[in-house]
Amino acid sequence: MQPLAERLRPVTLDELVGQEHLTGKDSILRKAIEQGKIPSMILWGPPGVGKTTIANIIAHTLQVPFYTLSAISAGVKEVREVIEMARRQRHAVLFIDEIHRFNKSQQDALLGAVEKGIVTLIGATTENPSFEVNAAVLSRSQVYVLRPLGNDQLMQLLQQAMERDEWLKTKNIELKETAALFNISGGDARKLLNLFELVVGTLQEDPVIITDQKVMDIAQQRVAIYDKTGEQHYDIISAFIKSIRGSDPNAAVYYLARMIEGGEDVKFIARRLVILASEDIGNANPNALLLATSCFQAVNLIGYPESRIILSQCVTYLASSAKSNASYMAINAAQSLVAKTGDLPVPMHIRNAPTKMMKEMDYGKGYAYAHDYDNNFVMQEFLPDAIKGTKLYDPGKNAREDELRRHLKQLWKDKYNY
Repeated sequence: MQPLAERLRPVTLDELVGQEHLTGKDSILRKAIEQGKIPSMILWGPPGVGKTTIANIIAHTLQVPFYTLSAISAGVKEVREVIEMARRQRHAVLFIDEIHRFNKSQQDALLGAVEKGIVTLIGATTENPSFEVNAAVLSRSQVYVLRPLGNDQLMQLLQQAMERDEWLKTKNIELKETAALFNISGGDARKLLNLFELVVGTLQEDPVIITDQKVMDIAQQRVAIYDKTGEQHYDIISAFIKSIRGSDPNAAVYYLARMIEGGEDVKFIARRLVILASEDIGNANPNALLLATSCFQAVNLIGYPESRIILSQCVTYLASSAKSNASYMAINAAQSLVAKTGDLPVPMHIRNAPTKMMKEMDYGKGYAYAHDYDNNFVMQEFLPDAIKGTKLYDPGKNAREDELRRHLKQLWKDKYNY
C-alpha cells in the first residue's frame, strides 16, 4: 500500500491545501495553469509544502508530454535524452526535483532547450535558487516561493485524511491532542500524514485516541539515521541551528559532525552559519557575521576534509557568542508595518531633488545635513507622518546592544522610548 501522503496527493488546485498566494482564485500561477500557458519556473520552499504536487497538477492539466527527472539520480545523459524526445514532440514539460543538486554542466545542458522553448522547465528546490541555480537558467524562469503550512492547514490535512482515505475511514479516530503531530512535522504535509499513519497503525485500540504523549513515544521509536536526501536531513540541521542559538557548542559541533559524516554539502552548512550570525547574534557581536562570511568563503576554497576544521572554529565561536535576534525582529516588524500601512508618502524634507522643478515643489526643503551639527546628529523626522515615533529596532539585552541603546537614548531622548 502506498504511504498516506501519496494516496492523498491532490490532483487539482482546489484540492491543494496551502499556497493560496500562488494557487488561490485569480492568482498568477492558477491563471497560467488554467490557460495552459505556464512559464519555466522554479518552485522554492521547504519540504512537504506542495512543490511536487503543483508539478503533478500541471501534468494533469496540460495537454503536452510531461517528463520527470530527479537531480539525485539523473545526469547530463538523461537530460539530453528528454530534450531529444521533447524536440521530436515539438514541446514538453520537464520537472526536475531537487534541481539545486544539479551541477553546472547538468544545468547548462538544459539552457539551450529552455531558451528555444523546446522544454518548459519546472524545477523544485529547498535551497535558495539565487545560490544554487545557474544564473542563465534562473533568468529564464519565474521563481515561486512556497510557504510552510500553518497549524490550521495541517489540521485541514488531517481532517481530509480521515474523511477520504479508505483505510483511515475504517478506524474510529479521536484527535484528542495534535501539538506533537504539528511540532514534529514542522509544516511538512508529507511528514505529518506519514507520521499520522504510523501512529494510527501502531495503536491497537478502539477508538484510536491520539495524544501528544502517544505520538512522541511512537515517533521516538524510529531509528534516526542521517540521510541528506530525506527527512533526517532537516531534523539534523534544525538541531544544529537550535544548538548554536541555545549557546551549546558541544551539541552544535556534534550535529556538525553528523552532517560531515553524512556527506552534507559544505556550502549548505556554511550558508546556514552566515544566516544564523545575523538572525541569532546580530549586533550583540558584529564580528560573528564577519567570521561566518569568511568561513563560507574559506570552505568554498578548501573543500573537504580540511574545511571541517574551519567549520568547527566558526560553529564553536557562534555557539559561544552573546545572542540577539533584535535585527531579525526589527525587519519582521518593519515588513509587517509596510504590509499594513502601504506606500506612505516620504517626508518632503528627505526626498531626492535632482531637478529644478522638484526643488520648486519643496523636495528636500528643510533637510538638515547631520554632519553639519555637533556629534554628527540633528533631531529631525525620517519616518512618514502616519507612523512617526514608531520603534522597530529594540536593541537586545546584552553588553554591545545596551551600549547602542544608551547611545540611541542620548540622541533621540524620549522619541522612541529607548
